[in-house]
Amino acid sequence: MLNRSKTWAVVFLVATFAAGLAVGAGGRALWVRYASAAAPDRGRGLDRMMDELTEELRLDPAQRDSVLTAVWETVRPRFDSMRAQMDSEVALQLTPDQQAKYRDHVTRYRHQKDQEQTDSGAGGRKGRRK
Repeated sequence: MLNRSKTWAVVFLVATFAAGLAVGAGGRALWVRYASAAAPDRGRGLDRMMDELTEELRLDPAQRDSVLTAVWETVRPRFDSMRAQMDSEVALQLTPDQQAKYRDHVTRYRHQKDQEQTDSGAGGRKGRRK
């Protein structure tokens, strides 16, 4: 069995580790919040990646469109599959009435997002979403 000083040493070590985890997680959360607030107009996801590639590689518009098409054609099937899986997992948690409302909500939301992207031409995907 551990003697009293070894027990306190173990407790101190565990407490220090836990405090480090808490400070690290909290610090990262603050950093993410600060980084997002510092650049609210900065794109996310595919739009951000394309903006960075365009700037770093100095892509001309034709190259940007070609790269975007290649990336989107690779990612889109996976994205659609994950979205369908998510929808079915959510539906399993709902009553039949809630499922119908959820389907309506999702349809409206996705239509609205598609319309916003078509109107703004966001990310060069104008008219490419199906």
